[in-house]
Amino acid sequence: MHKLSLTLLATLALSTLASAATLSPKIQNNSLIVYNTNIGLVHEQRSLEVSPADTSITYEGVAKSINIDSVNVTLPQDIEINSQQYRYDKLTLSKLLEAHINKKVEVRMLRNRNEFKIITATLLSFSGQSAIVKTLDYKIITVKSSDILFSEIPKELITKPSLVWNVKVAKKQKTQMQLDYLISNISFTSNYILNIDANSSNLTGWITVNNRSGKRFEETKLSLLAGDINTNRQVKRRHLQRVASVMQDAPSVKQQAFEGYHFYTIPFKVTLANNEKTQIKFLEERNISTERVYRATLSNPLYLTGEHKSSVTQSVKLQGLDKPLPKGAVRTYAKLEGQTVLLGENTIEHTPKSTAIQLQLGKNFDLKVKESLFKREDNEKFYNVNVIYSIQNSSDEAKKITLLIPFNRNESSKIKADESYIFTKGNLVAFTIEVNANSTKEFTVNYESTK
Repeated sequence: MHKLSLTLLATLALSTLASAATLSPKIQNNSLIVYNTNIGLVHEQRSLEVSPADTSITYEGVAKSINIDSVNVTLPQDIEINSQQYRYDKLTLSKLLEAHINKKVEVRMLRNRNEFKIITATLLSFSGQSAIVKTLDYKIITVKSSDILFSEIPKELITKPSLVWNVKVAKKQKTQMQLDYLISNISFTSNYILNIDANSSNLTGWITVNNRSGKRFEETKLSLLAGDINTNRQVKRRHLQRVASVMQDAPSVKQQAFEGYHFYTIPFKVTLANNEKTQIKFLEERNISTERVYRATLSNPLYLTGEHKSSVTQSVKLQGLDKPLPKGAVRTYAKLEGQTVLLGENTIEHTPKSTAIQLQLGKNFDLKVKESLFKREDNEKFYNVNVIYSIQNSSDEAKKITLLIPFNRNESSKIKADESYIFTKGNLVAFTIEVNANSTKEFTVNYESTK
């Protein structure tokens, strides 16, 4: 067996299917790999019967969004492929008429105001709404194109998206042909549900496949590749027309690292209807160590004037996850007196295993921070400012709040404060302050830096 990578010969026209090979309509060993870059890789296999009299093979039912340049077909060496076409004849009256030139058709003729009769005739030509036919008694008459009746669709019209190969066959044989090709308008996203408790949480991951490729995939082996691969084209996104049902309680999805990406294999056959979403559960992690994080990002003290108030963002930090997470949306919930409450929505990028994840949920209602310029003693060489920070905790629980303050970190810079601090991310001064319930805490910091 050998593989031939083919490109479409756009100028070639297939005028007739003189003798076509017999290709089984049943697809075998079908599989689909969906990428999160709006493409998919289709693999199919069909039984094939050919003889030296056959000049073509027609493979019906490929996706409308097929990338013709990506077609890779596997055939025996004694079947020589000369050309390849993508064919899809959308049925119209004009195409039906053209395909029936010099063929027998039936014509509906008006007998009187309320009655019609059907006659048999040969279609000679047509133009627009009129056609010329020859009756069985050799009369040439003009009729309406819409009054011509067709008993079947001619074989030369291919009404499903298809690939057609012109071939030269050396011997009669029963064999197999395999086909691989890329499609567009199909992608997947990851969505996560995080249910948090006091100090732990449960995470459920769902894969959502959007199939708008123009093909229904019936009982196919489905795999997904998470990662950002290079592609040669950008495809516009379109709106979905309908949404399919959700698959639940499925066997575990297999995950493995592969060439810098992560490959997910669904352990059961999946049917993906065209223009539908299909959801599959692929991850379930329980008792994840969870920490609440409260932060406020403040002004550079060297440029602070007057007084400034800031909100405090609240986040949850997850640790101990031993599985990689494809990028996607995360929705965080908690229980209050038996009722589920949405706490916030967030997104994550592709995240390697054993990586701490911090999800910002929103702004805390009860925590407020105020920074005030207390004293300024600049001179020709140095900035020197004193800032008062006030943290108000109106909740019934003690909270630890981290203040992040941008400040030029160099050898001549100095910070004097009663509270401890660290530098993070290069030039952010971080104070982590514990504030008792229903109380306010203030502290002063002196900053000095060269001009």
